[in-house]
Amino acid sequence: MIRFAKALIFGICLIPLAWLLWGFFGRTPFDMTTWGSGLGANPIERITHSTGDWTLRFLLITLAITPVRKLLGIPWLIRFRRMFGLFAFFYGCLHFLTYIWLDKFFNLHEILADVAKRKFITIGFTAFVLLIPLALTSTAGWIRRLGGKRWQTLHRLIYVSAIAGVVHYLWLVKADIRKPVQYGILLGLLLFYRTWAWLVSRVTRRHAASVVPRREPRTSQLLP
Repeated sequence: MIRFAKALIFGICLIPLAWLLWGFFGRTPFDMTTWGSGLGANPIERITHSTGDWTLRFLLITLAITPVRKLLGIPWLIRFRRMFGLFAFFYGCLHFLTYIWLDKFFNLHEILADVAKRKFITIGFTAFVLLIPLALTSTAGWIRRLGGKRWQTLHRLIYVSAIAGVVHYLWLVKADIRKPVQYGILLGLLLFYRTWAWLVSRVTRRHAASVVPRREPRTSQLLP
């Protein structure tokens, strides 16, 4: 059942890419003069915004897995977290590739100038770079190599990446900031839950440690 659900969700996660490909190539994929016509007047901008949106959406879905799993008592949801996280990285790669290829044509000088001068690109680049080690170490083998605690510490970078992604979007738009604000509110709620759960866990552990009954010393231990 889980295997079927994973295959189904995998296919659903590819729908945004399929939609972009259909919009770009349309019904005449071999006629280069019509490429991009289905994505409006500025197809590159459309692709960039769409892939960026889906990167943030998959990041938020990934971060929401644990709260939803715990609050609703659905433990098997954890099996889908890695997939959603990798799709966040996948669409982030497409977003980055669209910028360096279709927008800048791999012009390294222009790319570096943008990263240095335009703060929304600087923080967006940072958000993407932070996802790279998370994707590379997402396997069970890397969990064993790093150890559970170090692996968890490393993968908390997803919160930093998500924050940087929201700020990147907020600085990018000039007039209508509703969508990045919505993403920011959702991320804020997830961070609040994470902080609250950590505090509750810490208080519970301290309380449990304080009420553990002390064992009476053995008679032999009292003798000189």
